[in-house]
Amino acid sequence: MRRRSSASNHHEEMEKANGKPLPSRLCFLATLSVMFWIMIFYFHFTVLSSNPISNPEQPVPFSSISSKPQRISEAYEALELPKMKTPTKSKPADTRQAPEAFPFSRALQTIENKSDPCGGRYIYVHDLPSRFNADMLRDCRKLSLWINMCKFTSNAGMGPPLENSDGVFSNTGWYATNQFVVDVIFNNRMKQYECLTEDPSIAAAIFVPFYAGFDIARYLWGYNTSVRDAASLDLVEWLMKRPEWSVMGGRDHFLVAGRITWDFRRLTDSETDWGNKLLFLPAARNMSMLVVEASPWNANDFGIPYPTYFHPAKDADVFIWQNRMRKLERKFLFSFAGAPRPDNPESIRGKIIDQCKRSKVCKLLECDFGESKCHSPSSIMQMFQSSLFCLQPQGDSYTRRSAFDSILAGCVPVFFHPGSAYIQYTWHLPRNYTAYSVFIPEDDIRKRSVSIEERLKQIPPHVVETMRETVISLIPSLIYADPRSKLETLKDAFDVAVQAIIDKVTRLRRDIIEGHEEKDFIEENSWKYALLEDGQRTVGPHEWDPFFSKPKDGNGDSGTSSAEAAKNSWKNEQRSQT
Repeated sequence: MRRRSSASNHHEEMEKANGKPLPSRLCFLATLSVMFWIMIFYFHFTVLSSNPISNPEQPVPFSSISSKPQRISEAYEALELPKMKTPTKSKPADTRQAPEAFPFSRALQTIENKSDPCGGRYIYVHDLPSRFNADMLRDCRKLSLWINMCKFTSNAGMGPPLENSDGVFSNTGWYATNQFVVDVIFNNRMKQYECLTEDPSIAAAIFVPFYAGFDIARYLWGYNTSVRDAASLDLVEWLMKRPEWSVMGGRDHFLVAGRITWDFRRLTDSETDWGNKLLFLPAARNMSMLVVEASPWNANDFGIPYPTYFHPAKDADVFIWQNRMRKLERKFLFSFAGAPRPDNPESIRGKIIDQCKRSKVCKLLECDFGESKCHSPSSIMQMFQSSLFCLQPQGDSYTRRSAFDSILAGCVPVFFHPGSAYIQYTWHLPRNYTAYSVFIPEDDIRKRSVSIEERLKQIPPHVVETMRETVISLIPSLIYADPRSKLETLKDAFDVAVQAIIDKVTRLRRDIIEGHEEKDFIEENSWKYALLEDGQRTVGPHEWDPFFSKPKDGNGDSGTSSAEAAKNSWKNEQRSQT
């Protein structure tokens, strides 16, 4: 260390003489030295130890992140200085709301109440103004141009009782039910539902008792689009003002229309276009509509069975009928009831009729040329009861009521298009369609001239017996019980549909809470999603893709074929009643 100068000594002596303490130069230099080494340690451990050429987009190993502050801490311990607090990585905030924060939480909580037999099953029914339902029944003569619908809306929608002069039916429970009255039957069955509630906050789903099928039936012929749409627009306006709607924007609401979906899917406001646009209204897209035929390419409608002639009041009526169907002797291999479609070049009905006429083991009931037996419930059921297999090609649209009449008779249905049953009634029919039916692709008949008789004869007798037993076991879930009573233990088509809606809404609510809402859902593949097993969420290529290629307009309708199918359905209804 350099020696201090005499001038400096002289200055210190003067300060002492004045009574001022001399600062210690050694202490001052020691402090500077300590600060210098602190800087050296900091520079070494924080700057030099980092990798200056690493890619900033590359993740840093967890070991590097933890060792760096550790070495800095050790350096400060060597200097016996206070440690710096090492920063901790904060966890990402959970943005999900607690289940209690959702307006439907009370409804989900009822599921946990094991002492409540209705927990998770409550249904709230909107008290609609009478113009949406009861007024239509009072004006029942206006519901059809060709039929007096008043007799068919009697007996809670079942129609007049059927006489059993031929011994084809049971003694009780059989009615001349019109195929398009499920609106009324369903609404009256809902009145007997055991878990109705007046508290919408605990409801698993909300029912809208609008007679959508009757509404459109009044105005299909000779009325402009404004008249056809009026009640639908009025309905959604009424619903959207209700507090129950705001809970889920209508996604917990459902209604029933006893007609095919194409009557409610008008694409434009052209006066020549068919039907109304109920199912294309934004509010209706959120609701679930139960129809006797749904669209393969849309997600807001679901297929439920056509009503049959059988409406049992108690379980015993069903068991007696099932046992009777098991014991019947069936002398025909297959049968067909229907008319050709000469105006439709794609229809295979003409070829089916030709094959049946040439076969000695086929029973044919032709419905053309005004043959009354084809429209006689007794004649139809008698033919089905005498057949092992019943042919069910497409009708004017994909589906036919006849398919459910044949199952009711214990006859194994033969389908030619997957849209006739397999993708339609996924709530009510097994996914394994080979267990209860035979599938022969239309092209096998249309292009390859496959013999239906030979195809059916290839099925071993013991397999046929097993299939028929499966068909008979399906009867309870495909019929609508007498709406004025309730089955004791069996679940009918109404029960199955209501439970399916409840399950659908419950899954949706849980997905909302967990943030699992489907963002990759492709609506045009709706028919594929309906075939997924529980827990599956994604769809891919399917063997039935050729049957359901995307419609050219991209809106879930062909723009011509589906509307024509609906129109032809009405024309054939007119023909059958005149």
